[in-house]
Amino acid sequence: MLTYYEVMTADLGLLTAAADKWEFMAGEIKKVEDRYGDSVQKITMGQNWTGISAGVAHTNFAATRYEYSAAQIQAKAIAGLLRDAHGQFTDLKNRLETAREKAIAAGMIVSEQGNVAFDYAKLTPSERSAYQHDPDGKAEVQKAVTKWHQHLDDCVKAVSEADQGVKIALDAVGVDSNKDAFGKGNDETYNGFNAGAQNDIEVYEARNAEGIATRINSGEKVSAADYAELNRSFRDNSTRPEFTQTFLNGMGAESTLKFTNKLNDHAYGNDKGNKQRYLDLQKGLANSLANAMQDPKSEFYKNFRTDLNKAGLATYDLKQISDYTLGRSHGQQVHGYQSLATLMQHGDGYSAPFLHDLATDIRKAEDKSQGGNPDVWDLTGDFSGDNRGWFANDPLDGVLGVMSKNPEAATSYLDPGPDGKNDNLQYLLKDRDWDHVDTTTWIGNSERATDDTFDKDVRAGLGLVLESGTTGHSPGSPDTEITRHSEAEARIMHDAVNLFDYGDGNGKDDKGELKGQGDTVLKSEEYANVRGPLARALSSYSPDIVDIIAGEGPGDRVGKDDALAAGDDSRIQNSRGSVLRVLRGVSEDPENYFLLHESERRYMAEQLTTSDLSDPEALKNRAAKIGEVNGAINAIGGDIKLSERDAVLSAAGDKRVYGYHVIGGAITGIPVVGDLAQRTVDGAWNEWLKGVTAEQGLLARERISSVNDAAQTDLDKFFQSWGNETHQSATSVGAAQREAQQSYTGGCESAYLALREKK
Repeated sequence: MLTYYEVMTADLGLLTAAADKWEFMAGEIKKVEDRYGDSVQKITMGQNWTGISAGVAHTNFAATRYEYSAAQIQAKAIAGLLRDAHGQFTDLKNRLETAREKAIAAGMIVSEQGNVAFDYAKLTPSERSAYQHDPDGKAEVQKAVTKWHQHLDDCVKAVSEADQGVKIALDAVGVDSNKDAFGKGNDETYNGFNAGAQNDIEVYEARNAEGIATRINSGEKVSAADYAELNRSFRDNSTRPEFTQTFLNGMGAESTLKFTNKLNDHAYGNDKGNKQRYLDLQKGLANSLANAMQDPKSEFYKNFRTDLNKAGLATYDLKQISDYTLGRSHGQQVHGYQSLATLMQHGDGYSAPFLHDLATDIRKAEDKSQGGNPDVWDLTGDFSGDNRGWFANDPLDGVLGVMSKNPEAATSYLDPGPDGKNDNLQYLLKDRDWDHVDTTTWIGNSERATDDTFDKDVRAGLGLVLESGTTGHSPGSPDTEITRHSEAEARIMHDAVNLFDYGDGNGKDDKGELKGQGDTVLKSEEYANVRGPLARALSSYSPDIVDIIAGEGPGDRVGKDDALAAGDDSRIQNSRGSVLRVLRGVSEDPENYFLLHESERRYMAEQLTTSDLSDPEALKNRAAKIGEVNGAINAIGGDIKLSERDAVLSAAGDKRVYGYHVIGGAITGIPVVGDLAQRTVDGAWNEWLKGVTAEQGLLARERISSVNDAAQTDLDKFFQSWGNETHQSATSVGAAQREAQQSYTGGCESAYLALREKK
C-alpha cells in the first residue's frame, strides 16, 4: 500500500523517460535485426550451403531473427504500458492534490504525511474562545476532520490499486506467449521474448482475472489474496471495455455462467461466512457485462450475444437450486438464461439494445408462437423471499426488473407503436405463461405432476418495468410535478389499462374463463406485485384520470388521431369504466388507494387554485368536476374495506394507512403541487376518510347513498379551505360547495355501473 507522501512526491516523469528509452531500444534492436538478416541469416538462403547442417542453421537463424522481432514488440509494449501507467497515475495524483486543496479551503491542515487536522490558526481569538466552550461545535469539527482524512485515504488507495494493475501488466508482458506442444515455438526457446506483448494494462489485468475465475470454476483452492485481487480488478476496471471485453471473450459465455453459479453456491451454500466477498464479485462481473455489451454494432457484441444465446438455453449445475426442491432432491439443473438474469440483478448501466436483445432471445425460447417452450423455465420449488428469492427462476421477469432501471429502454420495449406492431406488451399482459413452478402430488408410492403454479414474486419485474415505461422515471422515484406524458408512455398506459380490464364481460382470465363486467385481473393474487408499481404510475396520470372520470376524456386511442398524440402533452384515452375498474383493481392493496386518492385530490386542488375562476360558470363547472370525481373515487374506497385494514394496522403497531406517515413512512409517487393547493388539501385532510367509509358496503348491496353526510362535509371543508387560502367570497365558496355536492352522487353511480358484477 502506497503512502500519501510517496504519491505526492513521486516523479511521474520518470515513467515517460523510461518509455522513451524502451522505444529507443526497440529501434536499436531493429537495426541489429536488419544487419543480421542481411548478413548472417542470408548465408542460409543461398545455394552454396546444403545438407543437414544447412537445415539446422536455417531453423536456428530464423529463430534468432524471430527473437529480434519479438524483442522489438516486447520493448514497444513495455513503453506503451509505462505511458498508460503515467496517464493513470497523473490523473489519480491530480485528484489527490485537488482533494488536498479542497480540504485546506474547508479549514483543514494537511501534513506532508497526509494527516488532517483543523486549522485553529485561522480562528480569531473570539472564535477560538467560543469553540472551546461549544461541545457540539467540537464534534462537528472532528466529524469534518475524519471525513477529509478518509477522502484523502481513498485517493491514495486508488493510486495504490492502479499500481497493482501496472505490476500485473509488467510481470506478464515479458512472459513468452509463443509456445507449441513442446513448450517452445518459433523462437526455439522455452523463455524467449514475447511476440504477443500488449501495450494495455487492462488487457493483462483481464487475463489475470480470467485465470483466477477459471481456477474458481474448476474447484481449485483459491487464496483470499486472489479473491481480493479479482475483486479489485472488477472494481477498478468494470467501466473499461479493454478489460471487460478481454475478460468475457477469454471466459466465453458458458464459463461466465458457470462462474456466476459457482459464486452463488459459495455465497448461499458452503462459504456463507464470506458471502459479501462473492456478492461483491457478482457486482463486478455484472457491471463488466454491462460495460462490454454497450455497442450492438461491434463484433464483440454480436459474437458474445450469439454465444450467450447458445449458453442461455443450455443447462448447468447449481447446487443451491438442485438441492432445494420442496424437500426432495431431484437433481434439477438450471438454464443459462436463469443464471444470467440472476447475475444481472447485481449490476447497473445495461444498454437498451442489450436489454431488448436479451428479452427478445428469452421470449423466443419460451413463446410457443415463435417455436419456443412455455415450460422451459419450470423448476420444482419456491423461489421467492427467503426461499432462494435471489435466484431468477423466471429469467424474462428478471430482465424486465433490470430494464426498469433504464426508463428509455423500458418505454421503447413496451411501446406498441402508433401502428400497434410491437406486441411485447400484449404478450406480457395477456399471452404469456407465468406459471413456472412445477408441482407434484403423491398417490401411494407414485409421484405425479400436477398443474404448474407461480412464486410469490411472480410478475415483480413486470410491475416495475410498467411503472418505468409509462412514467419515464425509475420505479419508486421521488415525487414529481404533475405533467402529461410522451406519446409512447401514454400508449403503453392506455393499452395496459385496456388489457387489464375485462370490459364488457367478454374478456377471459389466464385460465380461459369468461369474466364478468366488474372483474379485473388485478384483483388476483397473481398480480399482487403489479399493483403497487401500477398505482404509482397511475398517480402520475392524475390529470388524465380526473378528466376521464368527469366525462371530459378524449375517448380515442393515442396515435390514431394526431391531435391527441400531442408529443409530451399526450394522454390516455380509455373509457371511464375501464379506468375505474383498473383503479379498483390496484386498490386491492389499500395503500395504493391512498396514493391514488391523494394524488387526484392534489391535482384537483392545483387546478382549483391556479385556474381563472372569476366567471361563476367556470367555478361551477370546476366544482362539479371535483364533486363527481370525488364521488367515484370514494365509491371505489367503499368497496375495499379500508376501515378494517386500518384497524388491523393500528392495533398491530399504532400505524395508520391514511396519513402522512403511511406504514412507517410516506408513500412515494404522490405528485408535487404548489403551496396553495397543498394547503387546500391539508385543510380538509381529516374529513375525507369519513366520506369514504360512509360508502362502505353500498356497492355490494347494490344501492347508492343519495345523501352521504360525511362526504358532503368533506367537500364543504375542501372548498372552505380553498376559499381561505385564495381569499374567496363566501358566495363563491357556497356556490362551489353546492355544485360539488350535487355531482357527488353521479360520480358514485358511475363507479357502481363500472364495478358491479354482470348478472
